[in-house]
Amino acid sequence: MFELITNADVYAPRSLGIQHLLVCAGKIAYIGESLPELDDKLSVKVTDVDGAKLVPGFIDAHTHITGGGGEAGPSTRVPPLQLSQFTHAGVTSVVGLLGTDDLTRSTQDLLAKVMGLRQEGLSAWCYTGGYHLPATTLTDSVRSDIVNLEPVIGAGEVAISDHRSSQPCRDEILRLASETHVAGLMTGKAGIVHFHLGDGERGLSLIRDCLQSSEIPARVFNPTHVNRNRTLFEEACELTRQGCCVDITAFPVDGQDRSGWSVTEAVQRYFDQGYDPQKLTISSDGGGCLPQFDSNGEMIKMGFAKSSAMAITFKAMLDEGLSMEKILPLMTSNVAALLRLHSKAILEAGHDADLLVVNRDNNIESVMANGVWHIKQSEALVRGLFEE
Repeated sequence: MFELITNADVYAPRSLGIQHLLVCAGKIAYIGESLPELDDKLSVKVTDVDGAKLVPGFIDAHTHITGGGGEAGPSTRVPPLQLSQFTHAGVTSVVGLLGTDDLTRSTQDLLAKVMGLRQEGLSAWCYTGGYHLPATTLTDSVRSDIVNLEPVIGAGEVAISDHRSSQPCRDEILRLASETHVAGLMTGKAGIVHFHLGDGERGLSLIRDCLQSSEIPARVFNPTHVNRNRTLFEEACELTRQGCCVDITAFPVDGQDRSGWSVTEAVQRYFDQGYDPQKLTISSDGGGCLPQFDSNGEMIKMGFAKSSAMAITFKAMLDEGLSMEKILPLMTSNVAALLRLHSKAILEAGHDADLLVVNRDNNIESVMANGVWHIKQSEALVRGLFEE
């Protein structure tokens, strides 16, 4: 079946104006201003989006696909995430990881969930390891996991500046970064270490120390949650000048601690201060817990992140007047470049057909993943096996 999408206002992520796209076998086969000439014998389904915006599907590079949480006992473990939790958020590619609980949640479980999401139509990968060092792995090392397990593209999320971390020293981080970087070279994979940042006063000092005392490329060090407090955010912005790519989290607006920045505020500040627009990404932390602790490390409040924050944040940024061409790369092409996902996040012939139709109110109304409509005109067409 060929799928012809007509009269789309395409952002690829740069604006291309009104275009027509032909999709076949999960790929974009054609994109252009004129309709393609097709043989009458071909079976072609036509979808006219009538001038609506068409953009690449989001890549959510920080998701707890097997569930997160557990910091207030076993009853607070978050269940595994289901397919439509991603598609309803406009997410067509995910990277799963382990967090605080990298003991009862395993690399094996993570890999199985990745393969399950792939069978359901999403593109999915994962990191090996979790908050703590030595890293939890399936084979005998982080380097071996990345080299021998196809879905594993890096290590993380390794916790620093957080009372829940293993309090790693510089040499431990350098050893991990070295293994991950070399594995990336051997395989062509991302080869990055994805760092969870807590609210500790040391901030990003450990990463700066690693950069100053080694030859490991700055791109290997990838901190996330950097908008959780304002001092940390300013540190992270400066770190991009050394070559690091930093990730901000789409915290839910209602639960946002005002000591930090919302995504919209963080993005606006980043652009206003003239930092490299290609060094910033956005992820959801979907399935992860959002706890608040007192000075003794006791949890006083628990919340949970959702992948829906991607769509909510996307709309909020557009509603605040940020331009589509500026914000789209933060959730698409910047992420794909960092993770070396070469067929993702750019709408051109030969790339994967991961597409979102965005209406005039900046809401996502249709989602295509790998050439298949999962949601069309707000109607869910594909659900996971265990979803109602």
